[in-house]
Amino acid sequence: MTTNIKIADTFAASPVVFVVDDDALMRGALSSLIRSAGLSVVVFASAREFLAQKSPAVPACLVLDVYLPDMDGIELQQELAQRHNNIPIIFITGHGDIPMSVRAMKAGAVEFLPKPFRDHDLLEAIQQAIKRDAQALAHRSQLAKLQSRYELLTDREREVMGLVIRGLLNKQIASQLGAAEITVKVRRAQVMQKMQAESLADLILMAGRLGLVS
Repeated sequence: MTTNIKIADTFAASPVVFVVDDDALMRGALSSLIRSAGLSVVVFASAREFLAQKSPAVPACLVLDVYLPDMDGIELQQELAQRHNNIPIIFITGHGDIPMSVRAMKAGAVEFLPKPFRDHDLLEAIQQAIKRDAQALAHRSQLAKLQSRYELLTDREREVMGLVIRGLLNKQIASQLGAAEITVKVRRAQVMQKMQAESLADLILMAGRLGLVS
């Protein structure tokens, strides 16, 4: 079946699709289909082979056969979760059952496709999975930047920031810390500058992302 879906055009960073299937013919067919959508593909014959490779720094997803010789797909999903590897997974299987599919979906799988499936259905699932991973990568990158900014703050500046995001005024902060109000103003300005916050609301939002406020 031919398809007009061109997934790679949707993303700035070139995404990659990993395929794990012990059937060489299926690996070849999946590789050709996915490449036709403009995506890079890396194939593996076993879960162990996949686990031996490093996680990519680009949006990615995993097309995973349920029944594999050494470690089945569900077990691989569990192993990835234990490793805090949240790559989106699309399960494919010729022998799946409803309880298995429910279990996989509850554990975060994007899709559970029984063989034979339509090419279009798989490519749509891949598009959804890569979009999810791209969003997760962007979130982690943003969080890392915020954390690096926060680490630039001195202990005193962090104290001031903690009180500022609680809504305290400069004179209240000064009273609580036993410092001069002008000192608090200076430290508050330094916090805003180092965190690159344009407003109090912006700073509170940053603090929330860093887990400093609920």
